[in-house]
Formats: sequence, C-alpha cells, structure tokens
Amino acid sequence: QDVTLIGRPKQIAAIRKHGLQLDGALGRFIVQVPAAGQLDFRPELALLAVKTQDVVTAVQVSLPLLTDTPLVTLQNGLRSDDLVAGVLPPHRIVSAVVSIIATYLTPGIVTIVSPGSLVIGHPFATTETILPRVAEILNQAIPTQISANIRGAHWLKLLVNVNNALPAITNFTVQEVYADPYLSRLVIRLLREGLAVVQRAGIKLESLPDVSVALIRLLGRLPVRLAARLASAKVRRTVSDAPIFGSTLQSLRRHRLTEIDYLNGEIVRLGAEAGVPTPLNAIMVAMVHHVEENGRFYGVSAIREAIATGAPNRRQTIG
Repeated sequence: QDVTLIGRPKQIAAIRKHGLQLDGALGRFIVQVPAAGQLDFRPELALLAVKTQDVVTAVQVSLPLLTDTPLVTLQNGLRSDDLVAGVLPPHRIVSAVVSIIATYLTPGIVTIVSPGSLVIGHPFATTETILPRVAEILNQAIPTQISANIRGAHWLKLLVNVNNALPAITNFTVQEVYADPYLSRLVIRLLREGLAVVQRAGIKLESLPDVSVALIRLLGRLPVRLAARLASAKVRRTVSDAPIFGSTLQSLRRHRLTEIDYLNGEIVRLGAEAGVPTPLNAIMVAMVHHVEENGRFYGVSAIREAIATGAPNRRQTIG
C-alpha cells in the first residue's frame, strides 16, 4: 500500500530529513515515507491519529478530500466518533480501539514497546459493508479484528486507561506506578468508579485481544490489595523492560495539552449523568490540569493528601 503521512511542521520536517525512525519491539529501522503538512489528494482510506481535542480541526482542514473517504478514528476515550460525525457522514466513519504501546517524545522517532492489535467497528448504525476491506488493508500492518460492539470495546479500553492519569501527575513510568503499593491500589479504585458508572448506565462491555471483560470484572470484585497485586503481575508479565510512559504523560513531556477530559473526565461526565459519584477520577482530572498549567508533578504523599481531602494542593507539587 502507498502511505502518506500528514502532520505538524516539526514532525514533517524530521521525517523528510531523516525518515520515520522506529525502534523497540520490532527492531531498529528507518522508513522512508512521503510526508506533507496538508492533504492534497483523495485517499482510499484515511487514518485519524491526532488527540481527541484536535479531531474536528484535523478533519475540517482536509474536508473536501475526505467526504467520501472511509476514515478510521484511532483515539482513546469515547467522544471522537461523535465529534467527527458532526463534520463527516457518520456511515463513512470506522472506529478503532488501539492496543499498541508506543513512545513518541521526539519528532520523527517512535519506540514500539508492544506492537499490539486493532479492533474496528461501525460506531453508528449503517448498511455500509466497508469493514472487511478496511480490515484487509490494516491487517497488512497490524492484526485487526472486527467487532459488532465497538462502543463496548472503547469502554473497556477506557477503564484500562484510567491508570494513564497517574504517570501524568507523578512523572512515573507505568511500571513504577504499579510497583508502588498505594498507587497500584489507587488504579483499582479509579477503575471501580468507572465500572460503577458502566453498570448504572447499562453499557455492555466488549473484550479486547489483550484484556477480557472477565478480568476487568474480577478486578472489580476482589479485595483492593489483591486486585492491585493481580493487575501489577499482569503488567510485569505482558510488557517488556522498556519504560511505558502512558499517552497522557507523553503529551505533557511534549508540552502539549492532554486528553484527560476524554479519559478520566469521561467517567466523571457520565457518572454525573447517571447519578454515580466519581470523586477519585475528578481529582485525577484536576491534578492533570494542574500539571498542564505549571509543569510540576505530584509526589505520592501529595496524592494521598488530595484523595483524603478531596482536593489537590498545588503547593505540594515537585519539579
């Protein structure tokens, strides 16, 4: 397949000069790929890989060339499909849940920690039959499955992603978060708030290739300490020694705004609609925004205090 990357100026300049440099789980290699700042042709398939808060702008810039093109949304959270559907015909949108672990901190350089897989599906009712062709194309690069419940799959991924807030507020790797007894238990408590929202809202979860609904529900039932140990063991077993920063911390390290409002913030939003309290996730959202504003991280003791008092203390951040 012919592939063209469309991106921001620094990214495009780096790729044009040095190629797209990859290392990690698939080895070290350079891909020479066309890169441009703006789409100037009608693609057979478009992949939307910006953060949720940027999807509308990214689509609008190229709208005349995308109207009749199948477009795959690749964002975390739940809102991207609805946002894009306000700009493009909903029946042309293919939603994807991404189970790839990668690090991108420097323009033109990507470390693949775990190649992972994709799950795709139609987020809106349609008579279109484009999914098999999209899966055929994507399978050339990454294992891709089709789901009849893509929203349920997104919700499961969102529950997994509640841990993203903790590296973002501590500057820890995911491995360091799960190695800390307090933080690993806090992950479980955040997940349980999300599960309570899902149950109240009547959402049917859908398993992913690397995480089952049964595992998530088990983490919701076990004593918190035992659930935290189980989750920590899964992290140790399924990831390499390469540091995992989480997408939210990576945004902060690149000095970009995060999508925390579409992750833990989504649980807070739907919790409010469903009448389910979500105080822990609300505190995580506030703390990530504090880090966005001042670039200073929180120690574990400051997180403990924020949880105990119900509000973060900006004076307890660290450089």
